[in-house]
Amino acid sequence: MAYTLEFEKPIIELEKKVAEMRSLAGALDISSEIEDLEGRIEELRSEIYNNLTRWQRVQIARHPDRPYSLDYFQNSFDEFVELHGDRSYRDDPAIVCGLARINETSVVVVGHQKGRDTKSNLYRNFGMPNPEGYRKAKRMFEMAEKFNKPVICLLDTPGAYPGIEAEERGQAEAIARNLFVMSTLKVPVIICIIGEGASGGALGIGVGNRILMLENSWYSVIAPESCSSILWRSWDYKEQAAEALQLTAPDLKSHGIIDVIVPEPVGGAHRKPDEMFLTLKHVLLQELQTLKQLTPEQLVQQRLEKFDNMGVWVEQN
Repeated sequence: MAYTLEFEKPIIELEKKVAEMRSLAGALDISSEIEDLEGRIEELRSEIYNNLTRWQRVQIARHPDRPYSLDYFQNSFDEFVELHGDRSYRDDPAIVCGLARINETSVVVVGHQKGRDTKSNLYRNFGMPNPEGYRKAKRMFEMAEKFNKPVICLLDTPGAYPGIEAEERGQAEAIARNLFVMSTLKVPVIICIIGEGASGGALGIGVGNRILMLENSWYSVIAPESCSSILWRSWDYKEQAAEALQLTAPDLKSHGIIDVIVPEPVGGAHRKPDEMFLTLKHVLLQELQTLKQLTPEQLVQQRLEKFDNMGVWVEQN
């Protein structure tokens, strides 16, 4: 049975009625009634998805059927070959890396990866990387620069793993080192938030020349539930926290944090994944074409200026 969000239930009820009516279509001529009801479903879907709250967008970003990094690597790209290990400790399945082509351009790809069920979620640690995941990504970044390959990173994590063993192996240092390395890469770097972009766990592979964001994803220093827990000592105010955090794509575009909002099919990327794969591929090709016009020095300077300009404020007397 498909996973249904609370605000989607009116649509699901109408779809059930259509299915029931179709089962009777052999005995009765109700094709016009079915057509009218299908039209109402499309109207209702557009009405709901054009007026989503910030919390509802967070829920869509977490939908279990939403495409993950490996789905994009295998469908938006060609000839994806996964590479493993940080050459220091172990391979971290919460971050997937490798080589791929997008049309005729060879690229290095890095992304967070969640699981689809309990077993795969445990294997992927629910998309929460350990230090070795970030060190694996750093190895990919350095390889990309050595062989002059653009870097494309897909962000989708509830945060870096906060366990004691991760801290013992240098979680903060691994993330900080990645920020430094990504800031100085002499190749084009494109970032795309495809689902959840939480805190340093996302930023650890999130420094780029261009930052894209899928329409129903979120990107913030903290998750709404955690923010609610800190401010109100309860998770019950997560919807208010989401509003205050302004963590959706339109919010971040208006603040200059991201550059491009990538449109999703009505109902979210999980409703028409093939359409989403083609849309992201088209946008990435456009961005790569633009960045290829810049010299290595210009790429570094543009990236540094981009992040230097974030959070600028003016003090008035």
